[in-house]
Amino acid sequence: MEKSNNGFSEAGLRRLREVLERHVESGRIPGLVALVGRGGETHVEALGTMRHDGGAPMRRDTIFRMASTTKPVAMAAAMVLLDECRLRLDDLVEPWLPELADRRVLKRIDGPLDETVPARRPITVRDLLTSTFGLGMDMTALGSPIMGAIFEQGLTPDLPEPMPEPDEWMRRLGTLPLMHQPGERWQYQISHDVLAVLVARVTGQSFETFLRERIFGPLGMKDTAFHVPADKIDRLPALYAPDPQTGEFHVWDEAEGGRWSRPPAFQGGGGGLVSTADDYHAYFQMLLNGGMHGGERILSRPAVELMTTNRLTPEQQAARHAMATGNVHVSFGQGQHGGWGMGMAVRTYRGDYAPVGQFGWDGGSGTSTYADPENRLTGILLTQVGMSVPDPARLIHDFWTTLYQAIDD
Repeated sequence: MEKSNNGFSEAGLRRLREVLERHVESGRIPGLVALVGRGGETHVEALGTMRHDGGAPMRRDTIFRMASTTKPVAMAAAMVLLDECRLRLDDLVEPWLPELADRRVLKRIDGPLDETVPARRPITVRDLLTSTFGLGMDMTALGSPIMGAIFEQGLTPDLPEPMPEPDEWMRRLGTLPLMHQPGERWQYQISHDVLAVLVARVTGQSFETFLRERIFGPLGMKDTAFHVPADKIDRLPALYAPDPQTGEFHVWDEAEGGRWSRPPAFQGGGGGLVSTADDYHAYFQMLLNGGMHGGERILSRPAVELMTTNRLTPEQQAARHAMATGNVHVSFGQGQHGGWGMGMAVRTYRGDYAPVGQFGWDGGSGTSTYADPENRLTGILLTQVGMSVPDPARLIHDFWTTLYQAIDD
């Protein structure tokens, strides 16, 4: 029996490194940082280079664009406000977000924008926290008038034009009808950005300032922010979006002078954070510890349990599962977890090597961040290759497949 290191077998960790090296040596993943944690110890691999054409080596403190893995971290700001009773789950959002008062709802998802009925009830804080307020990115409705309007208004990240500042963004959002009745259907993305505006208006601080004071600062997440200051920009790799047809590497965002080299107009809860493997590990470890970091309480245990437990009804879960299984050719197989909590996926059935109860999320920039209460395990995998091609998703799959084999009890 080979000596185990913090509950991982040494042979298993060697295999993990070999599998990660294979992806880097293939030329499809220039570089990566992987961190696995269990039993109070961590194991880190930093492989490859910052650029597709070489450049500096990846380091443990390389800063990555976290994309949608922003969601599980940014959600903590809202949970602090719930803990302090500055927000309640079933409070109406209208006092803070008057732009969302008196909603109209599309008669049918692919119908014209003026064929609507009144919303059956107002939007609540709970609807935003659970991504069920009525608007979102629906990959099954691409080409519909409402999805066209969402893109035209610049309401989502990753468009050529950055999102406008929060008040203007909310104004534009308020001109659109909802796609579904409040509370009815789980939908991706937009609710997280609305939450960022809500937190800022409730606290009277910028979203980033509140996150820094209440989450990043106490957890020692010193490199987590919505942009990279000049004195750290050399630690940010270029972000690539390879051509889906040819696989040719295209730079989607350069470090120097790129999108993350200056503060954005919109600090979103849905995407936009930059961070490091160690910063994210501190956050997910805090969730595994029931809200504690060292001797300091960051979130209450019930708040953590609420975030990391499935919130979807059986009907909503069926729709989310259908979206995942019906879009594997688009999402490269990501998203088959069954459930969703607050800000993150929660596994409700065993779709791969990870057990029920694992929580976290993946990002379109080639990032993957999960924690597993059953095995007391955290895994963070960060790359600079966007999901325009299947390669980062395949790497993520192989990382988790190999990591779970390395567990040695």
